[in-house]
Amino acid sequence: MVVVAHPDDAEFGSSGTVAKWTRAGAAITYVVCTDGSKGSNHPTYDPATLIHTRQEEQREAAAVLGVRTVEFLGYPDGGLRADEQLVRDLVRLMRRDRPGIVIAQSPARTLRLTLYISHPDHLAAGEATIRAVYPHARTRPSFPDLVAEGLDPHDVSEVWVVGTAEPDTWIDISDTIDVKIAALRAHRSQLGDWDAETFVRRWTRANGRGRGYAHAEVFKTIRL
Repeated sequence: MVVVAHPDDAEFGSSGTVAKWTRAGAAITYVVCTDGSKGSNHPTYDPATLIHTRQEEQREAAAVLGVRTVEFLGYPDGGLRADEQLVRDLVRLMRRDRPGIVIAQSPARTLRLTLYISHPDHLAAGEATIRAVYPHARTRPSFPDLVAEGLDPHDVSEVWVVGTAEPDTWIDISDTIDVKIAALRAHRSQLGDWDAETFVRRWTRANGRGRGYAHAEVFKTIRL
């Protein structure tokens, strides 16, 4: 399961790794917490149209990667909070789909990396995801109404955090870098005339430097 704040966050952060996993037969669920409605500076943009557009773009990107399930929680863009309702929504999905690994955005602001990574929605999504994994998804007294619905507790085995200044896991995505770029290009409303390929290749090449990888994605892994 990959939990992110906005449509396109997953493609920037972990889509090369996701493509490797789906090729190996893994079933992946994408969870997008916000509606993406703040993703335009155009003076005449229509929020409802943009929400629809970004959802379609996310579905297209997911299909490129082999991800079959995309869940949109629909929280307002720009105001995400790691509150009980968001945690409960994530616990519901974790108990339903029972993932072994959850990819989460970092809940920690760092000035060592670009401020784009520390968007307040990213921090909130990361905090809520980690809270959902532990303790709530695995704890029967947490959200007993979910148990009453037949959603028994589930123990996630690992959390992989993206957007961290302290990675300890490097994934070789040399064989899926082209798929990552193709998935990113599905987010046409966000990229505009900017072709992300040069940026992504430079960034993933830097990640792989010293590891013997032409391109890599990096994570902080937490094993429970």
